[in-house]
Amino acid sequence: MSEVRLLLAVFLAFVRVGALAFGGAYAAIPLVEQEVVVRSGWMTYAEFMDLLALDEITPGPILINSATFVGMKVAGIPGAIAATLGCIVVPCAVAMTLLLIFRKYKDTPVVKTIVLSLKCMALALIASTMVKLGVQAVAPDAPSLDVVYGAYVALVMCGAFYLINQRHLKPLYVMLGCGVVNLVAHLLVF
Repeated sequence: MSEVRLLLAVFLAFVRVGALAFGGAYAAIPLVEQEVVVRSGWMTYAEFMDLLALDEITPGPILINSATFVGMKVAGIPGAIAATLGCIVVPCAVAMTLLLIFRKYKDTPVVKTIVLSLKCMALALIASTMVKLGVQAVAPDAPSLDVVYGAYVALVMCGAFYLINQRHLKPLYVMLGCGVVNLVAHLLVF
């Protein structure tokens, strides 16, 4: 296989991975395995396991690290560049397209509602993680209440969504209220 064809194959393999990598890096590991072990045969399973171990100890995003390491093994520095670019080209194109759509429609009520809801959900997830980690730091031997806690977080998110979208309360007040509810719930239950 000529060097240009090999670089193109590496690039396209990671374009497929990048295009289908929903759910984070750990969800994409089987896609990388399919491309580099099963489909192309660039690595053995043992080498792939070593790659995963190396990805875990190397700083940076796991998927980008995997692409760079595989590209380097297969075709040297040009392969590392091709694999890394292949891995990010589709997500970057999707992000840029969504940004253009957002800029065009950002003042519509539907988009404003979606963005506000996403902000509230992100805040609720961050706050719940912070509280959960705080509780674990204070009481590391406390029993796990993951199912109950998950239902509680979903209920708080739905309540925040309702208060902002139906009752038209200011998000700051809802966020502060969620913080108080979270604090009380964690003092009494979690």
